[in-house]
Amino acid sequence: MSLTTILFVAFIAVVSIQAGYYLCFLFSFAIKSSEKKLKHNLPLSVIICAKNEEENLKESLPTIINQKYGNFEIVLVNDSSSDNTLEVMKEFQSKHENISLVDVKVNEAFWGNKKYALTLGIKAAKNDFLVFTDADCTPVSEDWLANISGHFSNSKSIVLGYGAYSKKSYSLLNKLIRFETLMTALQYFSYTKLGIPYMGVGRNMAYRKELFFNNSGFKEHMHIKSGDDDLFINEVATSQNTAICYTKDSFTISQPKASFLDWFNQKRRHISTAKLYKPKHKFLLGLFYFSQIMFWIIALLCFIFINNWLILVLFLSRILILIVCTGLTSSKLNERDLIVFTPLLDLFLVISQLFIFIANLISKPKHWN
Repeated sequence: MSLTTILFVAFIAVVSIQAGYYLCFLFSFAIKSSEKKLKHNLPLSVIICAKNEEENLKESLPTIINQKYGNFEIVLVNDSSSDNTLEVMKEFQSKHENISLVDVKVNEAFWGNKKYALTLGIKAAKNDFLVFTDADCTPVSEDWLANISGHFSNSKSIVLGYGAYSKKSYSLLNKLIRFETLMTALQYFSYTKLGIPYMGVGRNMAYRKELFFNNSGFKEHMHIKSGDDDLFINEVATSQNTAICYTKDSFTISQPKASFLDWFNQKRRHISTAKLYKPKHKFLLGLFYFSQIMFWIIALLCFIFINNWLILVLFLSRILILIVCTGLTSSKLNERDLIVFTPLLDLFLVISQLFIFIANLISKPKHWN
């Protein structure tokens, strides 16, 4: 079999795999309308774990305090901060009766482990329904809690939301970060719709306290410093107990990294936990990312060595499916400005993920500090 034949067959296979994935994403999530459910009286505990976040807390806490919601508390967890985070928390606590504070001291056995601090915050929460966000996140509306809590039910004990990043004009890095966030959301929302939930993001998610303790909390992966959100969800989420919330009033928004290196290191930490996912999730996600990389590599080789119009048809077909799928998702998640850049961002993201994978093979990424 000649090299050109091998390349042609391989390209057909890769495009078929990619088309299959994106069509599954398209029909499970991208074309579905969001379902708005509001509850205002379900007792909630909003848990925010912060380490050296004094400035971010000053900006984000008022947006949470001012939620139009009837029954909620805010549990602030100071994770051994070295700045004035604790003082900022105490100041807010003195002014608002529904704020409680957990001050986590240095613990040699759990040094630098956010899961230890979060566990103490969860124990301190008065309510069974817990909502999680980060110190640098702000809800986009005063109905954030009402939207999230509306998806809890007798059967649904986990709610996965969307944590967006703020937009910055004329910044390719900003678009790349938001595109990666968009693609991640497309996948975990779609997988949940398909009955195989595998992760959530700590910037915007919720679950029941009862679920946490019935599954021994973070015990199975306490030794892993990252993964307080995705590893826990990967462990406990099922097709029956997990709901998704993507109404536009349910989003949170935070500031993205300002340099490529900072974002690169952040993604190294995030991706390092994927090796601990359930086997079926690792297979599905691995096949998707591998087919993404091979699509661009084999496409380049085919354009160089094969003079056949079918190559261009296959290439453009995959790009069109990608644009349609991400375009519909962008409209749902308020990221429409990314649509026109989709092919370029897809290529940049694939290259970045390849280098992240190589970097993680060489050395371990740094964690919560």
